[in-house]
Amino acid sequence: MARLQPGDTAPAFTLPDPEGRPVSLSDFAGSRAIVYFFPAALTPGCSLEAMDFDAAMGDLDAAGYRVVGISPDDTEKLARFAERDGLRFPLLSDPGREVLEAYDAFGSKMLYGKLVEGVIRSTFIVDVDDAGTGTVAVAQYNVRATGHVAKLRRELGV
Repeated sequence: MARLQPGDTAPAFTLPDPEGRPVSLSDFAGSRAIVYFFPAALTPGCSLEAMDFDAAMGDLDAAGYRVVGISPDDTEKLARFAERDGLRFPLLSDPGREVLEAYDAFGSKMLYGKLVEGVIRSTFIVDVDDAGTGTVAVAQYNVRATGHVAKLRRELGV
C-alpha cells in the first residue's frame, strides 16, 4: 500500500474506546484531528508520547486540534494505560489492524537493527469537513516518541 500524502482522502474509521464506545473519524467533523498510531500501551516510549500529547491538550484544543491515539491493543489494556497516565484524549483499539493498515501504519520496520513487521509510529493531521469526511493535511511516518509532540507543535505553530 502507498503511504498517505497531503491531499489524500483520510480513511474513515470507527473503533472502540476503552469503555467500548465507538469513535469515528466523522465524530471530529468541523475540526482538525491529530490521529496518531502507537505500537503498544503501557510501554515507555508510547507512554512518553501519550503524556506529551496530553500535556499539549490545552494549546492544541485552543488551536482547533483534537487528538486521538490508535493501537492494536485491546480496550482493557488501553483503559489501564489511560488511567495510569491520566490521559484525557480518546485511545482506540484496532486489534485487527484494519485502520492501521488503511493508514499504512503497519508493516515492515527496523527495530534494534532487525527488519520486523509491526506498528509504524505515525501521525496524521486530518481536516475533517462538516460532513465528516477527512483530508490528510500532514502525514508523518517513522516518528520518534521522544520530542515528536514538541516538533509537531513547532510545525503547526501551536
